[in-house]
Amino acid sequence: MKLALLILLAPIMVSGQSLPQSPRTKIVMLGTGTPIPDPDRMGPSLAIVVDSVPYIFDAGAGVVRRIAAAQRAGVGGLTMPALQRVFITHLHSDHTMGLGDLLFTPWIQGRKVPLEVFGPPGTQRLVNGILDGNYEDINERLASSGGPAADAWKANVHEIVEGVVYKDSRVTVRAFAVPHAGWKYAFGYRVETPDRTIVISGDTRLSTAVSNACSGCDVLIHEVYSDSGFTSVPPLRQLYHANAHTSAKQLGAAATAAHAKLLILSHIIFFGATEEQILAEVRQTFKGSVVLPKDLQVF
Repeated sequence: MKLALLILLAPIMVSGQSLPQSPRTKIVMLGTGTPIPDPDRMGPSLAIVVDSVPYIFDAGAGVVRRIAAAQRAGVGGLTMPALQRVFITHLHSDHTMGLGDLLFTPWIQGRKVPLEVFGPPGTQRLVNGILDGNYEDINERLASSGGPAADAWKANVHEIVEGVVYKDSRVTVRAFAVPHAGWKYAFGYRVETPDRTIVISGDTRLSTAVSNACSGCDVLIHEVYSDSGFTSVPPLRQLYHANAHTSAKQLGAAATAAHAKLLILSHIIFFGATEEQILAEVRQTFKGSVVLPKDLQVF
């Protein structure tokens, strides 16, 4: 608990300088991990909280427990009933493993409306499978005395294409296509709030798509793998990762082209490298502000 509070509430430091935080928009790094089961880094997920209203991006393993930890540590808006929207970048299981948890746990804990799920084609099939597999659970809870809201276990699924996919009085969310291994549909998101523009890469190899979407954005949140660690990977997997992900040096060049004001690393594939090595690799090609965060860190 004390450690989580320190991570959440400490000022953001980059090269010894404190970065200003936005008064209306907070970014909470719920999970910065990968399919590798690192107990210190949950599956990919983050929350953008605007005027105490949360918008969740990706739903990796542990997402709801991380949200509860952030709420306990003082991040406003991350209550169970308020978890009403999630945006999925693509359908790799490490980005969707927590979707069932996000559907059911907030419902059991007081959400009154169905979950709005935005994601690529195939998302409806995924959600249908989760709901079908939990048929007995849903019926038992609905029949129990004082049980949860009658229809809030449901999901309204929006299968997206490029362009504006969601807009309300606080945010505009725009999806853009990114290249990720053999996926036909993989997206990043550009999120515009009253006081910040945030771009989320999703999983992607190097391309101009993310840099074009950022174009001077306040915050670029981007996946990364270590260049030095990559040399230890077997050749066949090197082929895969080079086609699926972005190396630290490549990311630095992309962030430079994007004119990103702050670069936050996520979905961090270490391949045995240290945090310091990855940061040094990024800084070879990017001279701006860059952070390799811990889970639960707030920006």
